[in-house]
Order: sequence, then C-alpha cells, then structure tokens
Amino acid sequence: MTIDWEKEVKQREPEMLADLAELIAIDSSRDDEHKTATAPLGEGPRDALRKVLSFGERDGFTTKNIDNLAGRIEYGDGAEALGIFAHMDVVPAGDGWDTEPFKLTEQDGKLIGRGTSDDKGPSIAAYYGLKIVRDLGLPLSKKVQLIFGTDEESDWTGLNRYQETQKMPDFGFSPDAEFPIINGEKGITDLTIKFPTLAQSTTAALNLQSFEAGLRSNMVPQKATAVVTGATELNTAFDAFLAANPVTGQITQNDDQTTITVLGKVAHSMAPEDGINAATYLATFLADLNLDQAGKAYVTVIKDYFHQADRGQHLNIAHTDEIMGDLTASPDLFHYQVGQVPDILLNVRYPKGIDAATITKNIQQTLAEYQVEITASAHSMTPHYVAPDDPLVATLLLVFEARTGQPGHQAVVGGGTYGRLLKRGVAFGALFDETKNVMHQANEYTLKADFLKAAAIYAQAIFELAK
Repeated sequence: MTIDWEKEVKQREPEMLADLAELIAIDSSRDDEHKTATAPLGEGPRDALRKVLSFGERDGFTTKNIDNLAGRIEYGDGAEALGIFAHMDVVPAGDGWDTEPFKLTEQDGKLIGRGTSDDKGPSIAAYYGLKIVRDLGLPLSKKVQLIFGTDEESDWTGLNRYQETQKMPDFGFSPDAEFPIINGEKGITDLTIKFPTLAQSTTAALNLQSFEAGLRSNMVPQKATAVVTGATELNTAFDAFLAANPVTGQITQNDDQTTITVLGKVAHSMAPEDGINAATYLATFLADLNLDQAGKAYVTVIKDYFHQADRGQHLNIAHTDEIMGDLTASPDLFHYQVGQVPDILLNVRYPKGIDAATITKNIQQTLAEYQVEITASAHSMTPHYVAPDDPLVATLLLVFEARTGQPGHQAVVGGGTYGRLLKRGVAFGALFDETKNVMHQANEYTLKADFLKAAAIYAQAIFELAK
C-alpha cells in the first residue's frame, strides 16, 4: 500500500492552520502570580491545554486532562504504547516583535507567532500526523498517546504530575527540537549564585542601587537595567561604549538618579552564542565606573567571569565530550538591590564526563574570595543518550530520509526535551537543518512548508513505529 503522506497533509492544511491560530492566540507562558486551584500554572497554560484537548474531542479521539497540568490524546490499542510528548506553554513574548506575538501571521512563507516553532506548531503537526493515520484506517498494534505538558519551559510540573498518576509509554519521541533526530541531550542544571558579602556597602560618589536582567532561566537576557545615584555625567562614556559594542541602549536622568538600559539579543540558553547577553555588556560598562564597593564588586564579577565566556572557561568548568560536545554556561537572571543579597542564575548544560556536583565545586573554588553560596535547582537533568542502533532511532531516521531525500544522522543538543523522560526516548523535529533556529526569540516563526512537511514525517513515523 502506497500512501502519499504529503497529499494527505495538504488536504488538511486549512484545518491545521486554523487550529494553530487558536493555540497561538493564547499567551500560555507560565504565570505563577495569578495561579488558582483550577489554573495551577496560570490561566494561559491551562487554556492552551484545554484547547488542544478540545481538538482531540472534536475529532473523536479519547482524551484525558490531568488537573489542568497535563493531558493526553489517545488512539488505538495494544500492550505497548508509543508516546509523543509535546508542550503547550511558551516563553514570554519579550520585546522586539514586528507583528503581534499572539496572533498567527503569515508573511513571505513564514508562520509567525510565539510558539509557532516551540512547540505549538510541531504539536499541531504531530496531532495531524496521528489524525491522518486514524483517518486512513491504518492497522496499528500499539497505542499512540500524544501527551501534552504545560510548563516544559520551566520545571516540568505538568509532566511530573503525569508520571505520578499515569502509566508512561514504552518508547517515543518529542517534536520539540530538530530533524533528522536528537538522540542525545546534555545534562542541565540551574545554579543560583548568591553573594552574601555584597549585601552591605559603604556609600561612594556613585552608588549602584539596582541591577536587573532576565526573564527566564533558559533565555539569554535581551534587556538589562541598572540604576545608579550620584552627580556624574555618564552620557559621553555610554555613547562611546555603545559605539564599540554590539548592543544598543539609553540613559535617562532624574535629579541625581541615572537609569541605564542595554538591549542585546535574546536566544535559547542551549546556544548562548546565538544571543547577545545584555546583562554582561551592561556590567562591563559599569565596571569601569567609580562605584561603591559592593556595586563595583558585583559588576566586576560579571565582567571577569561571565562576559563572553559561554563555555564556562573563566569559572573553571569548561568541558568537552567527543560525542556530546561542549559544556555551555549562560548567565540568565541577575538581581542586585542595594541592601539585599545579590545573585546570578547560571544555566549550565553539560555533556558526559562531568557532573553537577563537580561544576558547583569548581565555581565555588573559583569565586572563593566572595564566599558565594550556590544552590542547584530541584529541576536538574543528567545527560541522556539513545544509541543510533536502537530500533526507535533507526526507524525515525529511515522515515526522515524517505520523506526528505536527505541523509539522516544522529545529533546531540543542549536543550532538554520531554524525550528524555523515557529510557528509549528521543527528540524528532520539527526544525530542519537548513532553517534558522528562532526559538525563544522575537519574531519566532516556522516556515509554512516545513510545518506541512513535518506533519507528513510524523504521520509516517507514527505508522511505522506503531504498526
């Protein structure tokens, strides 16, 4: 039986785009400030989960909602289950958009909007892949479970609840990364580095009152703001700084208080080299000023140990594995308020051959003079790898090659996907090698042609894995 997978997708294109538009319209970034008993992660994540499950109900699938934290669309029977793990939450929109971030906009072959690439677009592609298999009545011997989380971009509360209350699939993939396959993911840990000795400071002619940057622990900060007090003219020095560096910014003066803002470029923390860290650039400017002792120390630490050091080379944590590649270190959240204990959150993604305890110890020793306190996030992950000869990997690569005509190959990334929830779990699409990665960035998009191509790949993959 020959199936024209691309034709089946094309016939469903209007419905796919309509469903995607409904999901994009929901700002589903986690919102703990407004959480309720029925919206434990905020209304947006809950509403996006309910919306995607409503598509399954509309189309006659079995669905399940687990406490508005996670959900499942299920089809078929069998002793084994194929799991497809996606997520309905998004990172905050941030600044710099040319279109409405929560309105699906089609321009020049691009589908633009927050979540089009990560992960609502791939989720819809996978859902319609399953729908095509069902609509064609193809024989399956396994259950297929399309499982949705609602806070993949933070600490995975939704999928943790799912694992506590539901039987997990036997094997599967997550449409939340890149083609041809991601069969290895680095370990991930968020380290909050506190500087207790900088909580108090003597005053000086120029005093750092605050330094703030960052939205999430997995986003290179696009914007950083500092407030200094003292009668010093900074415009000339700041203009020279901007002219010499790849950032923009502004200064505003209000009596003796000066607010300095620097704008860089947001990027996913798994590839910090793709971004321009506004916070470390702002710190390098401030470090040359005659600041108070505590303020001077804080920005100097950032300049000396974190600026343009995305492999952790100045913290003595640099490490490379032949298969999994380099450790990356992205300082993503910065908090300094005069009179309080300042901190920096460092997002570290590490390959085999090093562990979180060693990373923490080395940073502690490197910053010993500041008597730092380092706390690791409870949501830490160890490196994950599925060998290329595993039937899951081999089958997915064959499907990719059949649908694209391109050779398949294994790959390892710094991103953490739901694929690592299963011993035999990988990430599979939906970003193609030749397409720019704009996840977590302003003007996030997926190419419409790639969106449709991914659905065809997922349809065949589901059939081949579950038949």
